[in-house]
Amino acid sequence: MASPRTVHLIDASPYVFRAWYSLPDSIADARGRPANAVFGFATFLLKYRREQAPTHLALAFDESLTDCFRRDLYPDYKGSREPAPPELLAQFESCREVAAALGGAAYACKGYEADDLIGTLCHQLTRRGHRAVVVSSDKDLMQLVGPKVRFLDAARSKTLGPGEVRQKLGVWPDQVAELLGLAGDSVDDIPGVPGVGNKTAAALLRRFSDIDELYEGLDRVPRLRLRGAASVARRLEEHRELAFLSRELATISRDAPVKASLRELRLRRPDPEVVGELFGRLGFEGLGRRALSEGG
Repeated sequence: MASPRTVHLIDASPYVFRAWYSLPDSIADARGRPANAVFGFATFLLKYRREQAPTHLALAFDESLTDCFRRDLYPDYKGSREPAPPELLAQFESCREVAAALGGAAYACKGYEADDLIGTLCHQLTRRGHRAVVVSSDKDLMQLVGPKVRFLDAARSKTLGPGEVRQKLGVWPDQVAELLGLAGDSVDDIPGVPGVGNKTAAALLRRFSDIDELYEGLDRVPRLRLRGAASVARRLEEHRELAFLSRELATISRDAPVKASLRELRLRRPDPEVVGELFGRLGFEGLGRRALSEGG
């Protein structure tokens, strides 16, 4: 068995979107097409490589929201989100190319979200004794945090372990999906139990370990020292099915069809020919030269 390694697993989409919204669309590729998201993402990835010095690195991308298995369970999942502009969608493939050209392993899978790919890789790695750093700004991924897994919000340079997750969200990492099952998540259009907010949900999960135990002891809820306890119990009873559905929507899959091979996950030195062709096509020759000089 290989000695324990630390694998950095990057949720790519937040950093692509951040670049798209923060950089001017006057940044264009060699053919004059918008390339601000690609430029910002490449800059982020180079900075991450330089500052974190990972030996093993994977980047997960969303293939398509419309065929995500969660939409089969709940058609309104992420339904209120505006479709990404065509000018941004056109840049995602280039971002994947950049990830591979800079030596990372890039993953995308039809039917699964990037969170599920990271969750699956993380599960496989930790079962084999390795460690993982989950890189994202999405609180959903905090449910993966554990003894061998840390969460890193690279934009804020904040690393969270189990204690920091509990301090931030009011629950332990293995209760994050339970929290979202009760309180919902407006960002992802996960409904939760109407009238139960994050504060109430966290208070309930300090007394019950999960939604199953909560519903088994539902008759005890009205007697809790909880504001509006009787009303909360009625809402929970009325929306029982919604609570369990919402938890299922919020739970990251650990069985997506990807495999964590340390050989494939090892960060590679950028190939001069590949970098030269790609960054030349993108019109980022200076960034390409920096990639080669920093790639070691």
